Amino acid sequence: MNHPEKRTIITVAAVAMLAAGCSKKVAVAPPPAPAVKATAPAAVTSRPTPAPARAGEAARPAAPTPAPASRYPSAATRARIDQLLAKIEDAYFDYDKSSLRPDALHALQADSTELRDILKDYPNYKLTIEGHCDERGSAEYNMALGQARAEAAKTYLVQVGIPSQQLGVVTYGKEKPVCNDSTESCWQKNRRIHIVANATSE
Repeated sequence: MNHPEKRTIITVAAVAMLAAGCSKKVAVAPPPAPAVKATAPAAVTSRPTPAPARAGEAARPAAPTPAPASRYPSAATRARIDQLLAKIEDAYFDYDKSSLRPDALHALQADSTELRDILKDYPNYKLTIEGHCDERGSAEYNMALGQARAEAAKTYLVQVGIPSQQLGVVTYGKEKPVCNDSTESCWQKNRRIHIVANATSE
């Protein structure tokens, strides 16, 4: 065998080896995707996404925070209180007496239940019970008698259910008559209690 033949055989063998090496590289499978990218979505499981709204179902708005309840009645409620007080007629008393007569009890009972139901929702809103007397007797004596009459009315209204702390009492004695004639019918009009709403502001 001469040298050119040896070169030909060596060249063929080298080409065959290179071809075999190339075919092995092509047959190698590509490496798998990094595991970090595949598991990344699982790390977000601590924050669940809200479920989508169902078809035809509107998104529910957040419930509004309720406003704090006022401790004073509105203008409309105050007007209703004034109406009730106007309907609760003055309770009248016998001469030199502070005990409630049947007609006085009836006067105090009228609409006092509704008044009680309103006042219990507004603990800072108060009423004042005024005690009055006729012109006979000294100023000092009638001041004490007017106080006793106002206290008697307050005791009754507390029994009805109106909170005691919302009822104040004041006596005017014979200082604020509604009638100035010196007659029994006029004196009777002055022996009374009268209920008024206190002027308050929020």
